[in-house]
Amino acid sequence: MRCALALGLPTVWGAVAVTYKLVCPLAQQNGLGARAVTSAVFFAVGTGLVLHVRRTLLRELRQARRVAGVAQSVLLRPLPPRIDGLHVAAAQLSADRGATIGGDLYEAVATEYGVRVVMGDVRGHGISAIGTAAAVLGSFREAAHDEPELGCVLRRMERALARHLRERARADHPSGGAEPGPPVAEEFVTVLLLEIGRDGRVRALNCGHPWPYLLSGTAVESLSRADPLPPLGPFPLPCELPPVRCGHLLPGESLVLHTDGAEDARDTRGRFFSLREALAEAIHDRPLAAPQVVLGSVFTALLRHTGGQPSDDVALLVLRNDRSGMQTSGVRGTARPATTHPQPTTHL
Repeated sequence: MRCALALGLPTVWGAVAVTYKLVCPLAQQNGLGARAVTSAVFFAVGTGLVLHVRRTLLRELRQARRVAGVAQSVLLRPLPPRIDGLHVAAAQLSADRGATIGGDLYEAVATEYGVRVVMGDVRGHGISAIGTAAAVLGSFREAAHDEPELGCVLRRMERALARHLRERARADHPSGGAEPGPPVAEEFVTVLLLEIGRDGRVRALNCGHPWPYLLSGTAVESLSRADPLPPLGPFPLPCELPPVRCGHLLPGESLVLHTDGAEDARDTRGRFFSLREALAEAIHDRPLAAPQVVLGSVFTALLRHTGGQPSDDVALLVLRNDRSGMQTSGVRGTARPATTHPQPTTHL
């Protein structure tokens, strides 16, 4: 019905204009008054067509945004405020004005092995990144419960991404060629996996992603300085995947996971946004600030820095240890590198 109206109304208006021109005697005259009336008729018809097209486009835009919102709620479903004694808050900001979907992904789930968290960044923005992010997130949500070792979770995610890229390659090359085309071959995802045990012990695997920040009292420091593995996609994972040991997340301490869009954001003078300083400001007078408060403070500072227009998608996830009476077997130690071949962090 809506389609019929969309096609029928312009047809009726066009028929009215043509009929007037061919049948109405006034339209056949060449006088100034007759020409003015004819021009007014065609102007009215043209204005009606423009308004009709505008209303149709706005309706389709609203529908597309509703669909995008539903897809966003499924892909990046809201995290519960508490997961196994951890206070959690997360938010994502898309670089595309009016868009609700970006290339960032995150999830946190409670498993028998501890709370497992993923933060990732898909190469690209908007709708084109949905399929890749869905493949990686879907694999994590299953493997996090099934696999006792964090390295096995990462391998499952790598295989899911490879399957997705092969399917994309076949869709882009229906002739059946075995080799993927350049757009798919260049696809990659940076991923950070964390596991927080019941005793607060933190282990991590990092594939080209920025390391999280640790908030302890009013201090802000990087969780680790270990060299990350390459991003998922371009290169296979090494045979051995020993997690990086990052000490313990003590009661009252927080971890802030983020995508590189936060630290790559620039102001009008080209200066980078300092996420570390924004976090320090957020907890300066509130060492035990709630994760939602930290998120709000950082996003406010980021939007002020970029003039409300960040150039890249930004995602933040904050976890605060609210467990009481937690016993730890040791103090925080220095993280060990996950690979003997240093790899630089890849920025998307």
